[in-house]
Amino acid sequence: MRDHPHGENAPHPDIWTGRASNRIQWLLALVGAACLALGIELAVDSAWTSEIAPLVMAVVGCIAAGLLVLFGTLAFVHVALRVDKESLEVRCGHMGLPRRRIPLAHVAGAEFDPHVTPRHWGGWGYRWRPEKGTAVVVRRGEGVVLRLWDGHTFTITVDDAEAAVRVIKDRLRSGAAH
Repeated sequence: MRDHPHGENAPHPDIWTGRASNRIQWLLALVGAACLALGIELAVDSAWTSEIAPLVMAVVGCIAAGLLVLFGTLAFVHVALRVDKESLEVRCGHMGLPRRRIPLAHVAGAEFDPHVTPRHWGGWGYRWRPEKGTAVVVRRGEGVVLRLWDGHTFTITVDDAEAAVRVIKDRLRSGAAH
């Protein structure tokens, strides 16, 4: 983000915030809305003349698929990262769900990854891979990789990830000094 100070020795704000967005997710949300609209159209204005069971299955299927796609994609249109003196908080989508709060006491280290891609994680969204850990991936590009004391990793795609890593490392150093 442009409003953050740059450079190793620049003072860090009490609360650092960053975010990443993915406009392509809006197209997928439109597909979900179209499925939902089709289900409603079938239910309201159907000229179905045979048995009712196939119509009910078509309506329920379209509405269920539409809702899953619509809400599943809107949850990952963007991700927000907030780092304060005690923890990191990751919030997804406009409602902030799913959300994960990680106390800094659980973080062993942080690294900058310039090339986080949905392909490496199996797609967009909240991801888990046994060999890689957990991630929130909303777009291709830079990200923060947290190494946790329990041996797990947590990756977040976020703009200005280098600044986030500097802030996290600074907080970890200052926390160790206390």
